[in-house]
Formats: sequence, C-alpha cells, structure tokens
Amino acid sequence: MADTKPKKTVTRRGFVANTAVSAGLLGVTAVANIATDKFRSLLDHYLGGRPSTVEVIAGSENWDTNYYDAQYRGRTQATNAANEMVGQILGEGAVLLKNDGALPLASGSEISLLGRYAADPIYGGAGSGTVDASSCVNLHDGIAAAGLNINETAFEFINGAYSNYPKADITMDNPSTACYYIGEIPWSAYSSEAQSSIAGTTAVVVIGRGGGEGGDLSRDLIGDLNSGVSTTFTANDETANYVEGQHELELTVEEKSVLAAAKASCDKVVVLINASTSMELGPLMSGEYEVNAILHIGSLGATGANGVGKLLTGEYNPSGRTTDIWAADFTADPTFGNFGGKRYNDVSDYYTSNANGTVSDGTAYFVEYKEGVYMGYRYYETAAVEAEAGNYDGFNYDEAVVFPFGYGLSYTTFEQRLDSVGCDGETVSVTVTVTNTGAVAGKDVVEIYYSAPYTAGGLEKPAVVLGGFAKTQELAAGASETVEIEFPLRQMASWDSSKGAWVLDAGEYEISLRTDSHTIVDSGFVTADAKTYDTDDVTGTKLENQFSDLTEYMEKNCTVMSRSDFKGTFPEAAQDKDAGDCGIEFKEYDYTEHEDSSATMPTSGAANGLQLIDLRGKDYDDEMWDTLLDQVSVSEMTTMLNDCAYNTGAIESVGKPETAEPDGPAGFTSLTGPTGNCAYCSEVIMAQTWNTELMGEMGKMVGQEALASGYNGWYAPACNTHRSPFAGRNFEYYSEDPILGGKIAAAVVAGAASNGCYAMVKHFALNDQESYRVQHVATWATEQTAREIYLRQFEIPVKEAKTEIKYISDDKGTMTTKQINACTGIMSSFNYVGTEWSGGRRSLCTNVLRNEWGFRGCVITDFNLYGYMDKNAALYGGTDLELTYSAMTGEFKGTDSATVVNQLREATHHTLYTVANSNAMQGMAPGSKITYGTAPWQMGVWGGSAVLVALAGFFGWRAYRTNKLLKEQTAEKGDEAADKTPTA
Repeated sequence: MADTKPKKTVTRRGFVANTAVSAGLLGVTAVANIATDKFRSLLDHYLGGRPSTVEVIAGSENWDTNYYDAQYRGRTQATNAANEMVGQILGEGAVLLKNDGALPLASGSEISLLGRYAADPIYGGAGSGTVDASSCVNLHDGIAAAGLNINETAFEFINGAYSNYPKADITMDNPSTACYYIGEIPWSAYSSEAQSSIAGTTAVVVIGRGGGEGGDLSRDLIGDLNSGVSTTFTANDETANYVEGQHELELTVEEKSVLAAAKASCDKVVVLINASTSMELGPLMSGEYEVNAILHIGSLGATGANGVGKLLTGEYNPSGRTTDIWAADFTADPTFGNFGGKRYNDVSDYYTSNANGTVSDGTAYFVEYKEGVYMGYRYYETAAVEAEAGNYDGFNYDEAVVFPFGYGLSYTTFEQRLDSVGCDGETVSVTVTVTNTGAVAGKDVVEIYYSAPYTAGGLEKPAVVLGGFAKTQELAAGASETVEIEFPLRQMASWDSSKGAWVLDAGEYEISLRTDSHTIVDSGFVTADAKTYDTDDVTGTKLENQFSDLTEYMEKNCTVMSRSDFKGTFPEAAQDKDAGDCGIEFKEYDYTEHEDSSATMPTSGAANGLQLIDLRGKDYDDEMWDTLLDQVSVSEMTTMLNDCAYNTGAIESVGKPETAEPDGPAGFTSLTGPTGNCAYCSEVIMAQTWNTELMGEMGKMVGQEALASGYNGWYAPACNTHRSPFAGRNFEYYSEDPILGGKIAAAVVAGAASNGCYAMVKHFALNDQESYRVQHVATWATEQTAREIYLRQFEIPVKEAKTEIKYISDDKGTMTTKQINACTGIMSSFNYVGTEWSGGRRSLCTNVLRNEWGFRGCVITDFNLYGYMDKNAALYGGTDLELTYSAMTGEFKGTDSATVVNQLREATHHTLYTVANSNAMQGMAPGSKITYGTAPWQMGVWGGSAVLVALAGFFGWRAYRTNKLLKEQTAEKGDEAADKTPTA
C-alpha cells in the first residue's frame, strides 16, 4: 500500500488575507503612479527631470548655436567665482555711519568681538531669501583673515552661550509660532574670564536684527507678548526688561549692558549693524552709549564677512550710502500707525478655504497709505522745509533724523563741484567734478535732487526728490573725475488724478547737488513751462487713471497727508471698521461673469511644422507667433501654465523645453534646502553701493551661475518699497526710493539677461508688508502715491533694462544680434490692490504693465495655495503662470469657453516669448526639435511598480490556489459525507 501525505487543510482566512494583500499592493501601485504623475514637476525639481535630446535638421549640424558664453565648467566653479564677488559687493555697499578716527584698524590690532551676533550673524532672511549658513564665511573668520587678532576667550564664551538665548523667528504666515526676542547675552552673564579679557582691546560689538517672509517685526514688544497670539513668544528674563512702547528696532537693556562694559574696558568701541533694515541708533551717537564708529554691514551672504574684515582694516575704503532715512524715533514716523493692517468687521464667508488645507477666517484686512507721497526722506525733508517756513511747529530735523537718506562716510575726503545745470526742454543735464582731497584712494557718490515749485492746495509735492545719481571710479589721492547725470524733465512731473496724466507745473525747479538728502553742496535752476504728459514716454499709449477706486476710497475714508497742513493731516492710527461704511464690497471671482460674447474659439492642435526656436529674435507681435500658437492644444496650454512651481513644463508640439526657475533675492536659493549656488548679501547692501555698473556685473554672474546649473529663470530681484523699517522682507528689497531701487534693479535684470537668464521681478505691486498678506489684505493708496513711488521701482527695469540676444536669422546659419527689453518676467503679489487680488487686477497687470509700459513677457503668481488667488481671475487680469502644484490646487475652469481658451493662448504666447529669448534655447538651431526621455525617478517608480505588481501577482496566485483548494476541500467533504450516508 503506497504512502500518502495528508492534504494540508486551508481556511477561508488565508484566501481573504492573500486577496487583501494582492489588492492592497495593486492599490498602492495605482496611488503611487497617480500621485507621482500629479506631482511630476515637484519630483523633477528635486530629483532631476527628464533627459532631453535635440534633433537638428539636416544642414544645420555645424551652425553656431552657442547664444551665450558659459565661462565656468559646472556649478561649483561658477559658485566659487560668485562667492568672490559677494565680499566685493559688501565692501562697496556697507555704510560707515560714524567714525571719530577709530577706523580703519591697524593690521594685528587686538579686538574683542562682542554680542551674540558676533558668533551667530545674520546671513540672509527666512523664506525665499533663505541662506545656508553652513556654506558662509562667519564674522570671526572673515575678520581674522584680514589680519586682526581676535580675543578668543570672549568669542568662545559667546559661541558657547548664545544658543541659550532665544532670538526672533518669523515663521511664515503663522503668528502663533512667531517670536520677537532679540536674544542678546547680558553682560552680567558673561564669564569672569570673558569679562576681564576685553581690557585694552578694541571692542567690535555686533548688533543684529533679522527678517523673514510671512511676518513683520514687532512694533510693540509688550503688546505682542501679552496678546497671547504666539505660543513661543512668552515671558523670560529678556521680556522682564521691556518697557511700554518698546519695539524690535531699538536697543535693548542687554545690548546696552554690553556697550557700557565695552566703553568701560576697551580702548575704543566699534559697532557693526548686522541688519537689513534701519534701527534707532541715536543712543550710539552721543551720551552714555556713544561709540567711536558704526558700520552698517547688512546681511552677509556667503562671503560678506571677508568684506567686513577688509573694511575694518582699510583694505576696502567704505563708499556705501544709506538707501533709507534712519530716523531717531520710528513711532513718530507718519507710517507707524498705518502698518500691519486692520480688519473689516463686516466681511465674512469670503474665500473660506485654501488648497494647502489651512482654513481662512473668511474676512478681509486693510492697510491705508495715509502718508501719501510723504514717505521716508520725502517726509522728513519736506517737514524741514515747512518747519523753516514756520508752517510745521515742533519739528526739528536734527532731532528727528540720525542719518539722512544717501548718507555715508569714507576714510578719505572728497570735494564736489557743480559745474553746470541745464535743460534742453526734454532732458535735465548736470555735470559735477569730484576730487579726492584726502590721503587714500576711494570712491564717491554724486547725488542730484530736485525741488519742484509747490502751491498750497495744488498737487502734493515733496520738497526734495532724488533725480539721478552716479558713482565715481576709484580715485587716487588728489585725482578728479567729472560725472554727467541726466534725467528726463518729465520725471519731475506729478500724477494728477483729475486729468489722468502727468503734470509739470510751470516755474523754477531747483536742481541741487547734495552729499545726502539734506546736505546741499550747490544748486542750479531750470525753468519749465506748464506741460501735461498724457501719453506714456516709451509706448505712446494714452494715459488714464487706472486706480480711481483707490483714490476715491482714500479721499472718502482717510485724511491723506498734505503739505498744506502737515500737523493737521498727520496720519491717525488705523482702527477696525466696516467695508460697507467705506463703500466697498469684496466679491469672489466668477469667470462666467467675464465672458466675451464676441470671442471665437482659436485654432489649436494644427500641424504647421514650426518650433519655438524658429521664433527666437522675432518681435512679440510677429505674425509667425499665431502660426506657432495654432499648433498648441488646449491641454498642452493648461498643463504648462498650471504647474509652474520653480519650473515650466515642456510643450513638445512646438519644441518648448522644460525650464527651471529657482528663488530668490539672495541668489539661487531654496526654501527646502541648499542648492549649491552662491548666497549673495541682502538687496539693501546691493543698493547701498549706489553702483549700477557693479550690480550689472552681479546680474551677469547670476546669469553665469544659471548657465552652469541648468537654470533659465530667477524669482528675483524683489522691487517692493521700504515703506516701514518694520517690514519683514526689507532685506529682500532695495530702498525707500524708487529711482535708486529701480536703477539698481534694471542693472541686475539686464546683467542676468545678457547670459540668458530671465529675471522675474517681484512682487507686483504694493506688497510692502507681510502681515495678513494671504488673508485678503487690501492695500489702499491714492493713484498719485502708487504711481510716483510704489509702481516706479517696477516701471524702471521694465522700460530701461536692455539686453542683446543672438539668433540665427536665415537658412545659412547667420548669427544676428538684436537689442530687446531685458525684463521678460514679473511676479505678482499676495496682497490685494483695492478689493482685487493683485494678480487678477487687470488695470495693474495688463493696462499699466503691458499696455502703458510695454512689458513683453510672462507674469507668474506668488505661491498659489490660497482660494482667493483664483486661476481664472489670474488669466483675466494678465497673470499667466501658476506658481503651484496643480495636483493640490485644481484646474482652470471653462476650458471649453472661447473666452478662456483665448486667455490661455495669450498666456502661452507671453510665456513662449520669454523662453524663446532665453538660455533655454542654447544649442538649438531653427527647425530643431526637442524630445524627452524618462526621468530617473520615473524609472524608479516604474521599477518599484513592477515589483509591487509582481508581488500582487504572487499573492493573487496564492489567493487563487487557496480558493481552488477550498473548493476541492469542500467537495471532498461533501463526498465523504455522501459515503457515510446509509443506503436503503
């Protein structure tokens, strides 16, 4: 009898388990593939995108398609070169605010670095200006490298102790976790060894203040502490010393204790201001805490500390000038009570949800620019003139201002002579001769201001406004240079909302040469006839009011500051109120209400045989663009436009390549980690150079980094205005003055474009604070205020930045050069302009930007995770690209509507024009096609999917076999039962 093994008993539980595992694996595979497809752009950005292949047409193989000269082999080499430039920029942008002869220091001098920021310096800011501190030269090493001997006993104590003292932390758009501590180590906490070690040395005290995206600095430390809003800003030893009314930008008890100790023990005291906003520094100029020298060094970036060391020793001679006025009492400034925002109590259920899962409170906030055109130095200089005329009792300029706008000292002395002032009816021309009358070489800044005739009750006019500027070359002792400065006569005109035009009043205009906004060297005059400029100076477009709703709101609901009665119109602090009482309404956007009944559906998906490279060098209005756009399908348009977080996707039907566009104002940086590129010093320091030539070189270096790193665009520079020193992102912005900021920006934009990198100038517009920026904060200003100050810093780079591009102009491969506008990218902002989100406001992003100024290129949103940043509103307003992940924020609506499809087509046109004239076309000849392979991460997903499917198959097979055995087992049991049944 043969041996037989008993069959293994199987249960239904095994079948269910195997089936569940198999189904689960298939489900995970499906979800993973759907998710990775949805977040393709994100994965491409961080894990590497698809490899591309350029297919050239026969006969063009040997054509020169290197439109840009990449000077560095790889990112590392380019970054190293850029890092060298950072120290130079800081060396020229740092401002010597005070010096009684203490600086420069002799090589080998013994110094004591004091203050927590000596060991924990500010390199950049939070958010898009994030800097990888581990890649930066610290102050200790930068100063030591310049040949100064550092007191290591004191420094090592500070380096080991500062982490015990919490400092300010702006957490993006989350006041509940923000804190405002200064974090200084009180002198009483220093070890006895550290205290005694500073005797007889030169103290270098570092005072720091940071900044960041998504939050402003505290204007009331006790108020913020007691509000209970923040769970991290709570009482400690520092807060016990706060006094009523104290804010974040004045010296603390702890900082004063360090200064007092330094004055008592050290031979001299030098203070470094490691901040990119102004501070109240009056106490350092005289009295108990007076110091010998003050050097403003801003935020350091990668190698700025090397520049600091060279400034202290005199290897670099300071030549920077302030870009803001440094007032004595910030609480007495006309912007102080109308910054940060108040609430409209009657707005509710308004855009109540956001795509990132955060809940909106459904209301709206507001900020009112009640100071009008009298902001920054424009207020203080006008106040001085009115006080001198007996019209502004109680104002004393010398008491109100510590450092004027445009102020800065040097280690040498200069004499400036006003040679001539003239006007040919169109252009004001000024020549100035500068002579170095000191003993060492240095650079000087020539500043030309104008004073327009003012009539009380007429158009508002600040008494002093910057007209133009120039920086000299380095002048040896005794050497001279003659500088010519020109600016348009119409630049002195004022916007008149009653005419919807620029108006130049008749009369004498004083043209003054000044060493800063207050100190006159000499003056001349030009006489002008009355003139109304009702067309744009570049495009010839007929001008008209575009912000009448803003002007009407301000006139109805606010007292706007007027020079005719400064004291009587000085802004009162804002209070919560009802939108209804103000005559305004907040309404959610509905694209169906903006349908154009005359619109016809455009052609799409045609086979016309054009490639994007064929349009390089073509005018924006060239008819060939329509032929190319006819090839693009609606699906291709929406896919490309709706998924643009740090990139734009390919459109293979027309050979548009994928592009990469990193943040930010400190160079190519990332919120999520280091990129390996250079971190530049803050934009404040860049502007404080007053050197457009140097900033053009900086822009070129950014463009070289782009070529070396595979980048095409850049979310920078940031051109908002320093309306208040408390704005959290002042480190990202250039100045309170639009001429200075605009000219610096234009130089940077042109420099980057010369190497094919399109700058996306941001944040357009009136985004001059962080508070409530994603909570529907409505910004209000008269049209005169908006146009003369806040829009002009964008207008200048749009109109004045130029670059030359190379393109192949015939079928023989002839390389031709053409000048185009360098500014082909703009980023809109989070805030509202009036009751409309800025990116969806047509009067801003289309009427002014494109129609008036002649901008040609693409506009991208700021990061769109919020319900109010409606994608169809963006298309309507003139914003083209969505900085978002479409998987999180949904699709465009109405893509079967002729109106919407035409808007998509125009947005695609804007974007393709920008890309065609960028380094994305490097290596492509006309007719070239671009094809894409598979991204490495995609291969990984597919490989992983294959494994999961195989495992699912294995467990499915086991389930099948188990089920089969169950059936057999059931059948056998049935047979056995039948065999046991008795027969008759």
